[in-house]
Amino acid sequence: METELSPHTPARVPFRTVLISMIGLWLCYFLLTTLRGSIVGLEPQFDMLWRRGIVTLAGLAITMVLWLLLRLFDARPLWMKVGAALILALPAAVLVAQVNQAAFWSVQDKITERMGKERGVGIRRDESGNIFIEVPQNRDAADSIDEELPAQEVLIATAPTGWDSWKAIVDIAIGRYFLLLAWSSLYFALLAIAQVKVAERRESEFRRLAKEAELRSLRYQVNPHFLFNSLNSLSALVMTGKADRAEEMIQTLSSFYRHSLADDTTSDVDLADEFALQQHYLEIESIRFPERLIIEIDLPDDLQDARIPGMILQPLIENSVKYAVAPLTRPVRIRVAAREDYGRLALTVSDDGPGSKDIAEPGFGIGLANVRDRLRARFGNEATITAGPTETGYSTEIRVPLRKHD
Repeated sequence: METELSPHTPARVPFRTVLISMIGLWLCYFLLTTLRGSIVGLEPQFDMLWRRGIVTLAGLAITMVLWLLLRLFDARPLWMKVGAALILALPAAVLVAQVNQAAFWSVQDKITERMGKERGVGIRRDESGNIFIEVPQNRDAADSIDEELPAQEVLIATAPTGWDSWKAIVDIAIGRYFLLLAWSSLYFALLAIAQVKVAERRESEFRRLAKEAELRSLRYQVNPHFLFNSLNSLSALVMTGKADRAEEMIQTLSSFYRHSLADDTTSDVDLADEFALQQHYLEIESIRFPERLIIEIDLPDDLQDARIPGMILQPLIENSVKYAVAPLTRPVRIRVAAREDYGRLALTVSDDGPGSKDIAEPGFGIGLANVRDRLRARFGNEATITAGPTETGYSTEIRVPLRKHD
């Protein structure tokens, strides 16, 4: 079974394709020459078939050797490929012609005899190879009517010399030469197709690597920002003498990073894992704001295996903590919810904080821009993000294609 080529593998025509093209070429030769002999009607077909079969098999073997030589030029410029085909096909055609001569030489006398019978004359070849035709003599030359006149033999073809044999081989080789050149052209066309496919795979691989690099870069922007906020919160707890809560925060922070760093930064994660990660983060912030942060998580069971980019909700929840919880002294509810909406996954991060009444352009900083860029890199135009104030606070909604495990 053929293995699929990687983007870094040199372009090659699969052996199976090459073999099929050769078999098709010589099968057409066999069928067309057999049809020609049947139409002309001068061949003893049964005796010719197996001889033609030998020539066909020999031609197939010689074409295989030609391919092994031509494939050495696969990575060369086109002019070198063409030159190689023009040169290498010549001895290959001569070999096929010699096999043809050797296979059909012994049947020539049968064909000559059959032609003579159909025309009512006798044709014979002597030991030297000269061909004579027997011509009846005129009865006027006879002495009596009853006298039987011997047939007169007329030389119509002398025995072939070595040069004559080569001329016959050259005549056959010319036809086989163009046949092999035609197959070489077909092989180069198949090679060009294979090269185009490899180029497309390489381009696709480069695009994938570029997208992964972009996603990785955007993902790494999230971690330092979150770590900076967390360390500030930890510092505040230490400075105010809340050692127990600081220790609890360190433990929770450790669990958060153990969870977040375990995933591939460019791969999608289950929605249940993403919600669990954000639960860790909110637990960290609840240590900082024990009386003010109210957490509400809404994840339907049938959406737990939906796939989304890892930590895509992190900047949105950070914005809610920064702009809704931190500035106020009253309790603020942060709600993280998921729902299916006409075959798409809708994720919402909302709060009942001040919205945009007291804060200029809340949430329109690095965090939201990062989420937008990640969604565009991952889903293109299939994903949308909307953010703005509501009657009760502020809300950000992400809509992406609903995709689950296969």
